[in-house]
Amino acid sequence: MISIPSNQQAQKTVRILVVEDEYILAINLQEILESLKYIVVDIADSAATAITKANELRPNLILMDIRLRGEQDGIQAAEQIWQTLQIPVIYVTGHSDKSTVERATLTFPFGYILKPVKEQELYVAIQTAINRYEHEQFLDSVLQGMGDGVIVVDPQLHIKYMNQVAEVLTGWTWEQAKEQLLTKVVQLIDEKTQQPTENPIISALQQKTTIYLDNLVLLIAKDGRIIPIADSATPLKDNHGVIKGAVLVFRDDTQRRLTAKRNIAEELARQLENQLIELQKLNQLKEDFLATTSHEMRTPLSNIKMAICMLEHILDKQGILQAVPPAASWSVTRYLNILREQCEQELDLVDDLLYMRIIDANLYPLELIYIQIQDWLPHIAETFQHCTQEKQQTLQVRVAPDLPPILLDTSLLTRIVSELLNNACKYTPLEEEIIVEAQLVTNTNTKTPLFELVVSNSGVKILAAEQARIFDPFYRIPQSDRYQHGGTGLGLTLVKKLVEYLQGTITVSSTHGWTKFIVQLPLNPQNPAKS
Repeated sequence: MISIPSNQQAQKTVRILVVEDEYILAINLQEILESLKYIVVDIADSAATAITKANELRPNLILMDIRLRGEQDGIQAAEQIWQTLQIPVIYVTGHSDKSTVERATLTFPFGYILKPVKEQELYVAIQTAINRYEHEQFLDSVLQGMGDGVIVVDPQLHIKYMNQVAEVLTGWTWEQAKEQLLTKVVQLIDEKTQQPTENPIISALQQKTTIYLDNLVLLIAKDGRIIPIADSATPLKDNHGVIKGAVLVFRDDTQRRLTAKRNIAEELARQLENQLIELQKLNQLKEDFLATTSHEMRTPLSNIKMAICMLEHILDKQGILQAVPPAASWSVTRYLNILREQCEQELDLVDDLLYMRIIDANLYPLELIYIQIQDWLPHIAETFQHCTQEKQQTLQVRVAPDLPPILLDTSLLTRIVSELLNNACKYTPLEEEIIVEAQLVTNTNTKTPLFELVVSNSGVKILAAEQARIFDPFYRIPQSDRYQHGGTGLGLTLVKKLVEYLQGTITVSSTHGWTKFIVQLPLNPQNPAKS
């Protein structure tokens, strides 16, 4: 007899089912077990009985003989019990031939004892089996409770273990995946190329180190689902450093990637918000600069223009120019004219900038009144007759006779037409035509009536590439002579802003020797300054 350990209470909780077809041997085993303070729940003499009692009694351990009554032997019974109930089995048999041992080994038993049974050997086998089972159950519960999928393979990539998370992710059950090749169960593709990619376990076995997937990888589940995953693979080594397999740990990476994308989007939103704040600051600085600079420039320019007029008056009144040689008199007059024109051009630039600033800030209050275009338009065009006559141009005004009074802001409409006529006069060659037309048209999309103004001039061709930029600030057609035509380069830009302020549109076309600026305005524009 061996001495019983002090922890007798722990042994009493071990409940054992004895499966032995020899009654005398079964009773002998029962006596030995009870002397060791184990509980024998029952004795079975066939595989069928053993399976039934295992289901009914749920013992902690089964001592299984291999040769039993009936069609099934102990190995078959042990395999079925383990698969369904996960109860550890120790074989107690008199057979030690190679084929029997090999068959028994395939069922991964928790012990193999040859008869006749020795008490000490039995005790050691039972305690070892119970400890191993508890350790494996603890390890299995840890692996099953992990949020990551876990798959263990042997060096030939046959699957030896799979936890529940791995089952969910791959769509394979453990029974389906057992002994299958890893590459069949875990199919990976590259997210960018959509091409198959190598499983990290293969690299881990080849390089004998842990491998992490850096690239975006997708797992194709058995049911066709495509799941983004993150994973790593580590080789498994025994105490001598020999690789016995590898473990793949992987998880569904969908939520992390969504969170990362959301964080990126939030960061971009913050950057855009900061940029908007900076842009608003810059716009405010621009507004302050324009307001201050325009005021500071207007005063000295006005003074210079006034001084030029006074100088001309003094020279003329005192007859100074008559007293000098004609060449000198001509030079003085020429330079005074240049100064006057430059001052006027700079004052126009300041006016345009201030006008644009007011329009951009939606600060201009519309004063809407009904305009009789038949009377108003010829009056505006008349102010350009002197310019057209100097260049021997023909200026025509055509207003539809049935055009009703139009509700618009007179000041803005005057500025629009004046800028377009000024532009036409400057760029129309000698002896060509300028035509201004006014009529009602219908919007093709909304079927609502629009007031249309068209300013056309002949003898001018604007290329398509230039038409796209003609309303840009300070843009000039490359072949134009800025010194000959003058201007600030803001006229058409201002026209476009004024038209859009009135909720209208302006387009340009140049075909068959004619260039046309077409303005279409709603009949009842809203007031942006009051919105």
